[in-house]
Amino acid sequence: MTEMMNRRNFLRGSAVAGAGVLAAPAVHAQEGVTLKMQAAWGGGIFLENAQSYVNRVNEMSGGRLTIDLLPVDSVVKTSQMQDAVHRGVLDAAHYVPAYWYSKSKAASLFGTGPCFGWSSQEVLGWVHYGGGMELFNELMESLGLNVVSFFNSPMPAQPLGWFKEQITDAAQMKGLKYRTVGLAADVLLEMGMSVVQLPGGEIQPAMKSGLIDAAEFNNPTSDRDFGMQDVSKHYHLASFHQSQEFFEVTFNKKKYEALAPELQAILKYASEAENSNFYWHNTKRYADDLVKLQTEQGVNVYRTPDGVMADQLKAWDIVVERISGEDPFFAKVVESQKAYAKNVMNYLNLNQPDYKLAYGHYFG
Repeated sequence: MTEMMNRRNFLRGSAVAGAGVLAAPAVHAQEGVTLKMQAAWGGGIFLENAQSYVNRVNEMSGGRLTIDLLPVDSVVKTSQMQDAVHRGVLDAAHYVPAYWYSKSKAASLFGTGPCFGWSSQEVLGWVHYGGGMELFNELMESLGLNVVSFFNSPMPAQPLGWFKEQITDAAQMKGLKYRTVGLAADVLLEMGMSVVQLPGGEIQPAMKSGLIDAAEFNNPTSDRDFGMQDVSKHYHLASFHQSQEFFEVTFNKKKYEALAPELQAILKYASEAENSNFYWHNTKRYADDLVKLQTEQGVNVYRTPDGVMADQLKAWDIVVERISGEDPFFAKVVESQKAYAKNVMNYLNLNQPDYKLAYGHYFG
């Protein structure tokens, strides 16, 4: 996977010596295992991220396990990927839970839910140490899905996105046709917007043709690759609509359980390693591309006003209360998240210094 790709390509969318000969058959049985993984990405930085995870697995397995990464739509459509992994049509998939939340709105709580004062880093902490993984597996069992998933790559908060004018008040957003996905669609609908859920590669053409008035995808690098700067010059960073997302890497459960324990461990710990790699790699790219959008493409970059984000939180309250009343499992996940966030963020908010104060001291 080369780091640079043109827009056309982007849019095309231990047992060792002591075990003796008795260990040999098990070793040979695991040699040459290849898993086909389809990504939800046709190109750009997210496909690079998927390839990074695959490379870690392939290198650590020493040839005993190989993941063959396929780009978006290679075998099935993105909306069909989870079912394809469940049935064994695909061995694995690399995407986000918001892409299959139509099966259960609780899925969106795993990365694109309400912000309880935490970031994607802390939500991943809840997944690993706050009972989140157990709740996710409970959801998979209730849906009858034959999959095993790992979560990684804490994303910075997603920008509010691209508009035809600077947004200074939430009232300007009412009635606008806006692209987003997951529970964010419910939240923006609550705020009076008309929401359209489109794949990433269709966002820029839709805005250019007037099918939508405004849009978000995920980050400055992907937005620049899509060419959003060609259809809008007003880009708003900071938002609570999707402020703590991360990737889901999912495997067919039967295929996963057939692997030797050490290979299962590689799939798991390669995912955890991607947490750091993603954050270090992507935040630098996002920062560089934001500067290019401003200095080379003439984009006006704004921080979304606090008033707009406060209205988002109010909309989240309404959406969460409504769905919790309809779905006891959704309510159960929300309460687990709130308990974790209240505990962990109490410590972090008290302990973390004001980094903006230090930034302002040195850079103005």
